[in-house]
Amino acid sequence: MSAASPYDRQNPTYYALIVALVMMSIAPILLMLLTSFRVNVDIMDDTASLFFIPTIRNYETVLCNVLPYAPEHVDYCDPTFGRALGNSIFVALISTGLTLVLGCMAAYAIVRFKFVGRGAISLTTLIMRMVPPAVLLVPVFGIWTYQFGLDGTYAGIILVYVALNLPFVIWILQSFIVQVPIQLEEAAKMDGAGPFQTFFLVVLPLIKPGLAAASIFTFRIAWNEFLLANTLLDRNTRTVPVTIVNSLTEHDIDWGVIMATGMLLAVPPIIFTFIASKQIITGMTAGAVKG
Repeated sequence: MSAASPYDRQNPTYYALIVALVMMSIAPILLMLLTSFRVNVDIMDDTASLFFIPTIRNYETVLCNVLPYAPEHVDYCDPTFGRALGNSIFVALISTGLTLVLGCMAAYAIVRFKFVGRGAISLTTLIMRMVPPAVLLVPVFGIWTYQFGLDGTYAGIILVYVALNLPFVIWILQSFIVQVPIQLEEAAKMDGAGPFQTFFLVVLPLIKPGLAAASIFTFRIAWNEFLLANTLLDRNTRTVPVTIVNSLTEHDIDWGVIMATGMLLAVPPIIFTFIASKQIITGMTAGAVKG
């Protein structure tokens, strides 16, 4: 008789706890999804249940300015939500790209080049990431508004996000660059490759998992950040989190539209994380040996 597997002796309480945690995580998202397909009459009805006639009216209201047709129920197409969604995508992608480029080069310089204060700089990058964004709010607002005139611009908020996320990206990429054998770079130099060719053609392909992890972190911070965006952006450059909060007033709250906007806000990070996660898995299995 074979010995019982450790999984066979698992306490049922363990599985009950796992199910409870999963339900606690999924329930708010499921509730938001269901509410986004309801009209306000059903949402505010005290007798509302899980059984209702779904509608895409709320999504049509949110995306009315980008749809190829004019929704019949929309008397006036408010471009606020659609514009904010485009702003969020633009700001998050550009800030993520700039942060990765600068972070890769800075991390490579700290790891490979020997100079005075290298250890202090490496430690300082991590300490800077511990500074809460709220502490930077007043000085950044003053400098951006009265000295550089960057308030209300895409460049202003992108630079803030790059500066906010750069320390963490540098710190996490250092651990990946250290694992790249220096012999590969020396071999590339012997073959006639220049410094940039060695960096982009040898080092970067080997640290794809690190780049993917850093990009997920950077994109989600830039996508969900509210405090700095609410202070530095104006009506035409606001991102989705700012637009959602500003739409909550004491009167006439359209919960269906807000929930539809929330679901649209959740989709891009999920897609981006899925794509980047594939790079992480690919990098982890690239050196596996088949038996």
